[in-house]
Amino acid sequence: MSVVSLLGVNVINNPAKFTDKYEFEITFECLEPLQKDLEWKLTYVGSAQSDHYDQELDSLLVGPIPVGINKFVFEADPPDTKRIPIDELLGVTVILLTCAYDGREFVRVGYYVNNEYESEELANDPPAKPVIEKIRRNVLANKPRVTRFAIKWDSEASAPPEFPPEQPEADLVADEEEYGAEELAEEEELLAAEEAAANGEGAGDRDTHMEGVEGPDGENGVDEEDLSDEGSVDIEGESEEELEEYEGEVEGEGEGEAADGDDMEVDKPEGAVGEGHKPDDVMVH
Repeated sequence: MSVVSLLGVNVINNPAKFTDKYEFEITFECLEPLQKDLEWKLTYVGSAQSDHYDQELDSLLVGPIPVGINKFVFEADPPDTKRIPIDELLGVTVILLTCAYDGREFVRVGYYVNNEYESEELANDPPAKPVIEKIRRNVLANKPRVTRFAIKWDSEASAPPEFPPEQPEADLVADEEEYGAEELAEEEELLAAEEAAANGEGAGDRDTHMEGVEGPDGENGVDEEDLSDEGSVDIEGESEEELEEYEGEVEGEGEGEAADGDDMEVDKPEGAVGEGHKPDDVMVH
């Protein structure tokens, strides 16, 4: 369970000019005392083609964190237009608001941002050289993409389980009890028989390795009654419809399960703080 839970993010100045600062009112809940500060960052994705154009707009440390519901305002400078490809200044891009504890990121909120000219004239006939002062940004604040990660906090008990888990008892299994040992022995015996047959030896022993193979009269083989029209063998008398139904159930297993780090869409509450509870203001560095 996460010690810190993000309750809501409110984009204060939206829409705004491209050159205006970003302002976020962030509300979160802390369930137990923390030894270190929380580190918040805002990143602007300058190009969908390469992360080389990503810009960290600002970062700050928040703490000490009191137990309970907390709220603060995070301000960040606009991106440097010189580091953004000219053909990607306009259109849709992404900003990422992240929070980490002791260098371990535990929550990420992504927003789509649409950059366009304020006037219809410039929008219909954009100049070759972008006019930055006339560009307006609009953060799609009502459709954030929130990703959460399980991390270790202050205690080892809070660390997420390892995957795959260690299995020291597996080293204690005797060799003859290891999985696949019997199959390996049979394969070695079959290879030895084939080598003997190639050398003309043990011709009388070859029949012992061929038991279960259908002979001319159907002996030691599969009865003709057990064969379906397509020539397959019914397993334990099950019909083809029952097998198909079972396969459908197997394919459906695991649907709906969520692992750590899965994306989910959340609606940001306008009043993330519970009624009658005033959030504590936290210090930012």
